[in-house]
This record gives sequence, structure tokens and C-alpha cells, in this order.
Amino acid sequence: MEYNVEKQHAKGKLHAIERIHALVDKDSFMEIYSGVRHNCTSFGMDKKDIPYDGVITGFGTINGRKVAVYAQDFTVQGGSLGKMHGDKIAEIIDMAIEARCPVIGINDSGGARIQEGVNSLAGYGNLFYQNVRASGYIPQISIIAGPCAGGAVYSPGITDFIFTVDKISYMFITGPKVVKSVMFMDITEEELGGGVIHSQKSGVTHFRCPDENDCYNRVKKLLDYIPHYYGDRPAPVHFSYEAEGKANAIARLMPERSTQGYDIRDIINCVVDDDSFFEVAPEFAVCVVTGFARIEGRTVGIIANNPAGLGGIMNCDASDKAARFVRYCDAFNIPLLNFVDIPGFIPGPQEEQKGIIRHGAKLIYAYSEATVPKVTVITRKAYGGAYIAMCSKHLGADFVFAWPKAEIAVMGAEGAIQILYAKELKDPAQAPLVAEKTQEYKDTVMTPVTAAERGYISEVIDPAQTREKVAQCFRILENKRATERVEKKHGNIPL
Repeated sequence: MEYNVEKQHAKGKLHAIERIHALVDKDSFMEIYSGVRHNCTSFGMDKKDIPYDGVITGFGTINGRKVAVYAQDFTVQGGSLGKMHGDKIAEIIDMAIEARCPVIGINDSGGARIQEGVNSLAGYGNLFYQNVRASGYIPQISIIAGPCAGGAVYSPGITDFIFTVDKISYMFITGPKVVKSVMFMDITEEELGGGVIHSQKSGVTHFRCPDENDCYNRVKKLLDYIPHYYGDRPAPVHFSYEAEGKANAIARLMPERSTQGYDIRDIINCVVDDDSFFEVAPEFAVCVVTGFARIEGRTVGIIANNPAGLGGIMNCDASDKAARFVRYCDAFNIPLLNFVDIPGFIPGPQEEQKGIIRHGAKLIYAYSEATVPKVTVITRKAYGGAYIAMCSKHLGADFVFAWPKAEIAVMGAEGAIQILYAKELKDPAQAPLVAEKTQEYKDTVMTPVTAAERGYISEVIDPAQTREKVAQCFRILENKRATERVEKKHGNIPL
């Protein structure tokens, strides 16, 4: 079959078939439904032959494991989606469900095929329905390799992971022309829905790549970490762990002052297998870090507060980011490892009006609902409702460890004393008493020993023991099964 490759190259993009070949193993792609054609006769469409109706679909392998793939061809009728085009994608997803393999969609389309009217919308509807059917059963990965506008954005929006490529990826409900006509605002495609916007501000996308080849390599790497269907239990991979150096490094990485920031990624890398941490959504909601890593060769999901980003405080975006990642890991039975250093949920009218209560509740719901092995390490601060929300024992954590200098309380000592001794604070002569009570609060209330005495944490451990303890916990929990469930259709997560 002939493809208009040069037309795509002129735009700095690969052709749909080149993209598929860059993604799958050599000579592994088998195209299906290449003979499909549209059946529209309106507005001169009866005279147009649109090869494979503008989308290439089929199966291949990545690193030897089967995947379903579709790629929209912008050189054919602008990659526009008509009824048959949408049905081809819906069919490949349905087949991927039956075959129990991931489905990867490469989106590059001008949107709905206007000439087909409601039939085009039916194509989208069938596609969305299959996206939802597949959710939680097989991984769904979307690559935005061109425009993705209007109703088309909701298919990637349902999928698990979205990749964008700088300078060629655009996603928006309404494009710049509509924005200008309705809101009298001049805005470029990049400013409205480019890769930077969605990876840093909206949080719609999870990976922003400098070029297409880097994008396809990252997709392959992601597939090495995740199960390929619900119930898949990948064998552990060969791993290395530089035990002595990393164990000693943890203590040096923690600042002396409890108010001083540090990058939690440094701690993560000291605990997980060497060079195994693969971060998801690194540019969005930087106060929380999410990603995959390996412990003794097995994949775990990491959720960690990051003091290097807004002090590690939890806001609306961070709650959403963490909650959705928890739910993904739980859906595919990926154990969770949580690192907690959180001063609380962010205060103030801006986040309250955005619904921090509703967003924070998502995180509590996600952790409480998750039945996978859950191990939590409190490195420093764990205050108030945020302590509970970050996979505490109260939300079903199997093991909770705390480092000796961890502070677990309703709030910090200074804030607590301001409330408990408000009258004394007005009298300068009472300063020694206030200082004494502040230290007393730290020594008797905030200490992890108190939480250990109540059974809220499993053990107080030396930071150098973290890897050893975490690995042991996951070995113990390897065959964990949920035993108590309330019979119901499903809960009502606070979306």
C-alpha cells in the first residue's frame, strides 16, 4: 500500500505507518481491516476514496509481548473520524480486550468528519464506550502526535497514560478560531493546548517528549513496568541494588532542620532497585511524586510527598494526581509504596474555592478502596488530615514505618502551642513557659514512639533499614487477598 509519507515529513512528523513500525518490534505488525471504506454520499463524499478510512489498525509485539495499535493518518482526509473510522478503532479495542493485551492509540486527526454528521458522532460514541469497557482490564495508552480537538479528546482522556510530543501535539475542546470568535481572544494552538500546557498546568498528559522517537521509546519502557492485562503477574526481572552505599546515603540526604526542603526522589532512589524509578507526570503538581519502580525486580507504584515542591503540601491538583495513580495501581494489582512528609492540605480561599475538600476526599477514597499491598514510610512530617490521607494504617496500610525524627500530630508544635497557650503568648514574661511547652509537645505528642504505642505504626526504624524492611514487607504481602468487602454495586467516589 502506498502512503503519503513526504506530506507528513514536511510537517516534521512521521507517517502513521512509520509511527507503528517505530513502536512495535521489527516485522511484527499485522494490519487488519485495511479494506474498510466509508459509506457517506453527502457533499461529494461518494466521489472520494479514503484508504482504510484514515486509520491503520492491527496487532504487533513490543519487547516480544503482543499489543494492539491504531494510528490515525493525517494525510488521508486530515485523519478525520467518520463512522467506519471510529468503528475500526472501537473494534481493535474490543479485540484487545478479548486478546488481553494493551492498546496503544496514535492520535493525529482534524476531528469529526463534518460531512458525515451524526454518523461521525456515533463513531466517537462507540469508541468511548470501548475505552470504558477496557478501563481497568487492559492498559490503554494514548500518543498525541498531532491535533486532537473537540470530542476526540475524550478518548485519550479516558485512557490510562497520555504522551505528547513537543511542537506537534495539541489537545483542546475548541480551537483558537472558536476561542477568538466567542471570547475575542487571540491565542495560538501551543498556548491553548500544547504539550507544556497539559503536562504542567492541566495535568491531562503524563509524559512530554522532545521528539517522536523519544516518545515511542518511553512507551516501550512503560510497558516493561506494568501488567499487560488484569490478572497478569509478570515474573521479577534481574535487578541490582547497591545496598551499603544507598543505605548510608539516606541519612545524609535528610536536612537537619525540619523546615528545610529536599527532593524526595533522592530518597526513593536509595530504596528502590538501581536505576529503576520511572516517574509519571513529573511536571504536574510537583508537591507529590508518582511513578513506577522495582523492589527486588518486581514493579511497585510510588506515591511520595516532595518537600522540594511547595514544601510537600497537598493541593487540589496533587490530590487528583495521586488518587488516580493509586486507582490505576490497584486496578492492575501493583503494590503501593508511599513516602510521607506532609505538613497538611494547603490553606486559603483559592484552594477552598477550587474544592480542596472534594479533591482531598478522592485521595482518601482511593487509598481506602485499594486492596493491593500498601507499605508506608513516614520520613518526617505527617500532620492532621493529610497524615490520614497519605495511606495511614487507618486507611488500610499493611505496614507503616516511621523514621526516628518523624513528627506525627494534628499540627506542628508551634501552631499547637499558639492555640493551647494563646493567653500566655500575650505576656512576654511567659516566653520560657511557652518554649518549655513547645518542646514538651514535640517530646510527648509528636514523637513516633507515641504512635507506635497506640499501634498506628508498625515500627520506628533507622532510615538505613528502609530498603530491607520495605522489601521484606512486599515479600510477606506477595499473595495478599482482600477478605472483607461490603456487598454493593460500587461506591460513589467524590469526583
